[in-house]
Amino acid sequence: MRRIGLAALLLLLAFAGSGRAADPAFPALTGRVVDQVGVLSDAQRDQLTSELAAQETKTGQQVVVAILSSLRGQTIEDYGYQLGRAWGIGQKGKNTGAILLIAPGEHKVRVEVGYGLEGTLTDAKSSDIIHQIILPAFKAGHMASGVIRGTDAVLNVLNGQPFDATPDVEGGHEVDTSPQAQSAGPAASDQGGGIGLGTLAIDGLIFFVIIIVLCSRRGSSLWLPLGLMSQGWGSGGGGSSSANVFSGGGGSFGGGGASGSW
Repeated sequence: MRRIGLAALLLLLAFAGSGRAADPAFPALTGRVVDQVGVLSDAQRDQLTSELAAQETKTGQQVVVAILSSLRGQTIEDYGYQLGRAWGIGQKGKNTGAILLIAPGEHKVRVEVGYGLEGTLTDAKSSDIIHQIILPAFKAGHMASGVIRGTDAVLNVLNGQPFDATPDVEGGHEVDTSPQAQSAGPAASDQGGGIGLGTLAIDGLIFFVIIIVLCSRRGSSLWLPLGLMSQGWGSGGGGSSSANVFSGGGGSFGGGGASGSW
């Protein structure tokens, strides 16, 4: 019996290992906007993040923008619904999630829609958003504009509003699609600001490590203020809807949505 049990265990482990090897590697869900390519500037990313957070607060719907460096040999349709499941975008049981997925390397774009939103953000409306708004901007070389206006159009449809396909204006704000703005990249928001956000983040990390080292001494009086600070950080923002912490709500996807290429 021991031998039979051991053989069965090894067989299960072999199948589990082969299953993991077949799965595509998904990037970490680092926020409501995951930009591995650097299409968006810091200001543009922050603007979209605020809009998406407000949408979740108002409706419970989780919408994520994912600009990925590679689909890892998968079709964007297969990759899209698997990514949605891996990240768990949308409320658990309600499946109210959607992903605007862009793969610039493969020239592919998709609006991936969770089960619970397929009746609102239909395949036809997703296709209209892609072909009327996103693709014309991408083909003109205005990647950031296409992402921003496409995201706004998705939110408009989810809120029962029509989306405007006129050039360069969507969701009530102008989008600068000039070559200068498009080529500025992520560093655009740091111009004239003196110290960039990356520098501040590194300095903050070094300071935090120093504090931890000092506090590692049991008798240090720094333990109390550090504890109060950590409580303040942990209580702010309300979980997954906070500005600094975001995670999927456990939603699922079944392949609804639409795709396009340029």
